[in-house]
Amino acid sequence: MNLHFRHLTATLILTVLQPLQLIGQDPPETQPTVEIDRNQDAEGAPELTEAADKAIERGLQYLLKTQNKNGSWTAEGGAIDIGGTSLGLMAFMVKGHFPGFGRHGAALDRAKDYLLQQAEESPAGVMGSMYEHGLFTLAMSELWGMTKDVEDNQKIQDALERAVQIILRAQSPLGGWRYAARPDAGQDTSVTAMVFVSLASARQAGILVPTETIDRVVNYLREQVWNEATGGFGYQGNGGTTIACTAGGAYAAQLCGKRDTEWVAAAIRQLENNPKVFNRKELGHFYYAHYYAVQAMVQAGGDHYSNWYPKIRDVLIGLQKSDGSWNEGEKEPHPHKTPMAIIILGTPHRYIPVYQR
Repeated sequence: MNLHFRHLTATLILTVLQPLQLIGQDPPETQPTVEIDRNQDAEGAPELTEAADKAIERGLQYLLKTQNKNGSWTAEGGAIDIGGTSLGLMAFMVKGHFPGFGRHGAALDRAKDYLLQQAEESPAGVMGSMYEHGLFTLAMSELWGMTKDVEDNQKIQDALERAVQIILRAQSPLGGWRYAARPDAGQDTSVTAMVFVSLASARQAGILVPTETIDRVVNYLREQVWNEATGGFGYQGNGGTTIACTAGGAYAAQLCGKRDTEWVAAAIRQLENNPKVFNRKELGHFYYAHYYAVQAMVQAGGDHYSNWYPKIRDVLIGLQKSDGSWNEGEKEPHPHKTPMAIIILGTPHRYIPVYQR
């Protein structure tokens, strides 16, 4: 999906969106704000209940209240700023809010500007760990061509292309990625899934991702970490498969074009048949696991998604705190739970291309 088609798609799915802007064109004198037709939304996605919609709005309000003055979202002490800000932006984008438009436009502009500034100030171009780098790449890809200021397009494109090149150079000989941006750093399913989702998004946007890179990811997932006996994926190697790695591995494999293979279907069955999957107390890395799992079900399609989404929807609504967040404990070490919960709940909106089937 190239940049121009992304504009066209957005114009069709939003009730009102900015006029189509092509790189190099002057912006129109006036720009309408992005507003969503909620009635049309409800008719097109009956699984998105009023309670879910209210939970999303409360979550977004929490993010607005906790956004730092510089536009970022971080953990305690300013840590994980790239990952937190990237996820924060996508939490708003999943509902059709984009930088420069509507009632959240100014806040999202600050977040976008923060990420671009950090990219400009990074001499090597690596945005934190490869996990954060993947989230940054994903945010840039999904932002490209979707901001009000058309001058942002070139800045976002430059940052995106640079980020993709770093990912391509850092792929390990076995085909995966780990936390350091080096091919000799090793690989694990967690980082590989996040990094490849970002590559898939960039590829949809028109950035070149070599077929060889994708083939190596498939080989890593299929030959190194998929467990034929259980149908799941392991973290490093195919022993000790986990729900989170199975969800991430399945989604990455689907985006590699292996959606209809038996080994990916086995991973989907493994997720659907696991009795712990919707139990917060029994499932570690709960939000991370379901961030991937719901998208894997979107890709699997049909009853897989229609049976899965209402279950995680109702669980997340029940887990939301009174302040609108999904934080757990007084000090939240990672700023991912609330935006990931919003992204999961907002899946029926289908505003982010990589989250579409």
